[in-house]
Amino acid sequence: MNAVFGRGLKTLSLITVALLVGAFAMVAFYAPNDADQGFIQKIFYLHVPLAIVALFGFVAGGVYGIRYLRTGDRLHDLRSYVAIHLSLILAVGALITGSIWARGSWGVWWTWDEPTLVSFLIVFLLYACYQPLRFSIEDPERQARYAAVFAIIAGAFVPLNFMAVRMAESLVHPRVLSTTGGSMPGDMRLTFLVSLIAMAALFITLWKYELASKHATFRLRALKRRLADGEDAWTPNPRRSAAPTL
Repeated sequence: MNAVFGRGLKTLSLITVALLVGAFAMVAFYAPNDADQGFIQKIFYLHVPLAIVALFGFVAGGVYGIRYLRTGDRLHDLRSYVAIHLSLILAVGALITGSIWARGSWGVWWTWDEPTLVSFLIVFLLYACYQPLRFSIEDPERQARYAAVFAIIAGAFVPLNFMAVRMAESLVHPRVLSTTGGSMPGDMRLTFLVSLIAMAALFITLWKYELASKHATFRLRALKRRLADGEDAWTPNPRRSAAPTL
């Protein structure tokens, strides 16, 4: 099973590094400075991909939650957990880079009048409850089942929230993915798309690395218990943890 998680990781890692280097090079040397915001606008190529990939990661967590409830396969619970875990990290990055951008462009670190900012913060705070929820449940089966239900409900909320914000009137936050297609020049649009693909590749690579790492850890713990107890079958991890137990 480790071979499944680790399959193609080396190639994927090299592709991800190449995409990231290419994206940073385009941001530094290809994309022009914004006429109104100047150099600070270039944080857009990091901030927006972080936010978009984080939202897709949350939805992916819900999809794997559905697959877990349908099949009972604990690996889907692990995949859902890792997707949400990594998305939370990216969401923190999006909030930090967004605040830096806001400070440089608008003169404030945060504004509560902008629906895009507030809705993203609500999504982040919603998913911040995911791991405490898991940790509060001791039984691994109940933990996985409740976490899957949470991931499905929260995952459905993300696209609904995204569409509602797209239809709301924006006060200061630019519409990158608007219904009118936006107004970015070609060189800025190309740089943004490369940055988005690079961030998506980074997410998938880290997702596979964490899956492989956690699965190897589970197998090592099971082997230690088997050697210590002389048992032939795997036994669940008796320690309560927010991470899934295989």
